[in-house]
Amino acid sequence: MTSRSPNGTPPMVCIVGRKHSGKTTLVVRLVAELVRRGHRVTTIKHGSHTFNLDPAATDTYRHYHEGNAEKVAMIAPDKFALVERWSDELAPEEVAARHMADAELVVCEGFTRSALPKIEIFRRQAHDRPLWDPASEAASTWRGVVTDADDFRAPVPIFRLSNARWLDELAAFVERDLMTP
Repeated sequence: MTSRSPNGTPPMVCIVGRKHSGKTTLVVRLVAELVRRGHRVTTIKHGSHTFNLDPAATDTYRHYHEGNAEKVAMIAPDKFALVERWSDELAPEEVAARHMADAELVVCEGFTRSALPKIEIFRRQAHDRPLWDPASEAASTWRGVVTDADDFRAPVPIFRLSNARWLDELAAFVERDLMTP
């Protein structure tokens, strides 16, 4: 059973970390494990710059860029994509409520400043310190840390990459603590 917010948004968790810390790799591995366990999982990736789903000169690219269509849907036998213009970036909760309400879990990559629960990937191999700061107002949103630093301590569950079962333990934690009421 998943716990939904009053507006119908499915449970959500953000995977956060410094640049090149392994956020995308962690999202992919966690989502694959949760899907393997039978869950419907969707993802939202936060980007700091614009993007194009279609290469230049394709019909849908031209609809959007030359025709200035407000929305362009791309439909194929095996997938669907919708690109929509906006003047104000929507919060991940709003995107999930509008487009992902049927998910059992939405895993977000980024959104460090949001109030959503967070799991940080902190690899000392890539950075000398985590984003998590116990003095920060946002510290209460941290639910766990995945790390290669055997000496790292925090008042949240720590999933050590040196433990061969870290992914299984992380997925079980997400199921138990973030997906159920």
